[in-house]
Amino acid sequence: MSSSFGFILFYLFILSSSHECFGNPPSYGAGTIQELGGLKAYVRGRSDSKLAVILISDIYGYEVPKFRNIADKVAAAGFLAVVPDFFFGDPANSTDPHFDRDAWLKNHTTDKGYEDAKPVIAALRSKGVSAIGAAGFCWGGKVAVKLAGSVDIQAAVLLHPSRVTEYDINEIKVPIAILGAEIDHIAPAEQLKDFGDKLSAKAEFDSFVKIYPGVAHGWTVKYNDEDEFAIKSAEEAHEDMLNWFTKYVK
Repeated sequence: MSSSFGFILFYLFILSSSHECFGNPPSYGAGTIQELGGLKAYVRGRSDSKLAVILISDIYGYEVPKFRNIADKVAAAGFLAVVPDFFFGDPANSTDPHFDRDAWLKNHTTDKGYEDAKPVIAALRSKGVSAIGAAGFCWGGKVAVKLAGSVDIQAAVLLHPSRVTEYDINEIKVPIAILGAEIDHIAPAEQLKDFGDKLSAKAEFDSFVKIYPGVAHGWTVKYNDEDEFAIKSAEEAHEDMLNWFTKYVK
């Protein structure tokens, strides 16, 4: 074997073994299931990290592959990504024609989600985590905005949130970003813009509201894998979320 050919083989080996360093996506779904604060959680990232992001799902729960993919992106950005099962094994069932959404929501309130998040945060603190962000998607957006009204976290991001009120906005105490859809009857763009106006009047912390054109509620986790525009819009929101946490969870 010539020395030049051997060098080429060695270079290709280094390149393939270091693919994440060259901008390729991380290996998705490679986290572990742990118990934190009495909840099962999908966890990805360095166990000794001082920076964590809690991702709070929509009603379909913490096992949805695209949702865990987002957690993997968060971990690849340097955070300890934590995805708790706030529904204790009972997520909403989108395939059951007899599923009673209202009854399910009564059993899985965002108030309870907020209370269940507190021991998760305490468990992370006990492990040496010094700064925590919270990202809430739809149902989880209401939980995240409640956390943003406390001193338990350092920053929050709401992605197509559900049932957020003006009272919630008035209570916020930490830097917060709200990422909304142009087409959304649950969290109308005009309402989110109004929230942005109220937040911008608060000088004590930073805020950011962005409305993504041409997308509907849930676009960050329910995008069509064959739709290039949908994928690009979801990835843009993921990047905006990561940029916010990079700026304020440190």
